[in-house]
Amino acid sequence: MTDPSLFAPISFTRGPAMKNRFMLAPLTNLQSHPDGTLSDDEFRWLTMRARGGFGATMTCAAHVQAVGQGFPGQLGVFSDAHLDGLTKLAAEIRAHESVGLLQLHHAGMRSPKELIGETPVCPSANEETGARELSLEEVEALAEDFIAAAVRAEHAGFDGVEVHGAHGYVICQFLSAEINQRSDRYGGSLENRARVLFDIVEGIRERCRPDFIVGVRLSPERFGIELVEAREVAQRLMREGQIDFLDMSLWDVFKEPAEEAHAGRSLLSYFTDLERGDVKLGVAGKIYGAAQARACMEGGVDFVLAGRAAILHHDLPERIRCDENFEMIERPVSREHLRAEGLGEAFVEYMATWKGFVETEAA
Repeated sequence: MTDPSLFAPISFTRGPAMKNRFMLAPLTNLQSHPDGTLSDDEFRWLTMRARGGFGATMTCAAHVQAVGQGFPGQLGVFSDAHLDGLTKLAAEIRAHESVGLLQLHHAGMRSPKELIGETPVCPSANEETGARELSLEEVEALAEDFIAAAVRAEHAGFDGVEVHGAHGYVICQFLSAEINQRSDRYGGSLENRARVLFDIVEGIRERCRPDFIVGVRLSPERFGIELVEAREVAQRLMREGQIDFLDMSLWDVFKEPAEEAHAGRSLLSYFTDLERGDVKLGVAGKIYGAAQARACMEGGVDFVLAGRAAILHHDLPERIRCDENFEMIERPVSREHLRAEGLGEAFVEYMATWKGFVETEAA
C-alpha cells in the first residue's frame, strides 16, 4: 500500500470532497464535434478516468465564446446546444464518485483565424498573431460569457468549474504586461491586468449556487508572465477566498524558475509558501507515477493533477494504490495501447504528434 496521504479524502470550502488526491488534468483531445458538442469518444475517454479512480475528473478546456476556440474538436460551453452532452457527462462522472469539473477557456489571440472564421481577439492588437484589440464593451462581454458558461456548467450538473488563466490564453494575455498594452481599467498595473480574472471569479460566485466549486489555473512562466506577479495573483486569490482551489501548471514540478533572479529553489516552493487560508493547492507538470506524486505532497501541495500518465493509464490512482512504486509505461506506446485506454482516433493521432509518445507505424 502506498503513502496513505495520497488516498486521504480532501474537502474544499464548498462542494463535495475528493475521495483521494488525484485530479485529472484538463487535457486537449480534439474529440468533440465541430460545433463543440460532446462526442461519444470524448465521453468514453473522460468517464473511463472517473471509473479509474480519479478523485476529480476535469474536462478539456471548453471555450466560452465561439471566437475563443483554440483548436479543432474542442468542447464548447458557449451555447445551450451543448447542454445535453455536458449533462450526460457530468452525471456519469458523478456516478463513479468523482468530482466533476469543467474548465472554462478562451484562446484569445491563440485562436487560429482559419478555425474561427474571423480575426482573433486579444487585450491589445498583436502583430505576430494578427489579433485585434478588444473594445471595453467586448472585455465586459468576455467576462460575462465566462460567468454564463459557469452557470451553464452548473445547470448541466457539474460540481464546479476551473477558470483557465494559464498557458498564454486570453486571461493569461490580460495578466501579461508584455502582451497587454491597454490604457483603460484592464491594463497598466497588475491590479488592472488581473481585473478580468477577478471579475469572472466574483461573477461566478455570485451567480452559481453556494456549494459550487470554483478553481483557477495559473502558469508562472512564459507568455510574458513574471514569477513575482504570478505569486501576487495567486496570493490574492487565496487571501480573498472566493476560489476553492488553485491549480498551478508548472510544466515540471521539480524545476527551478527560469528567471535567474529566482533560481536556487524549486518553482513549486514559490507557491507552497503562500498563505493558503482555506484554498487548496494543486500542481501539474511531469507527475508520472507514485514517487513524483508523493514528492509533491511532501513538498506541501494538497493534491496533484495528472496529464500524460492519465492518458496512458485510465486507472492511474488505482495502480498507485496497489503499487507504491508504480511508474507510467515507457514511451513510445502503440496505438492499440491508447485505444484500449479509451482514446478515440482523433486523440490517438494527436498524441502521435508528440515526439516519442507513439510508436511509428511501419510504412
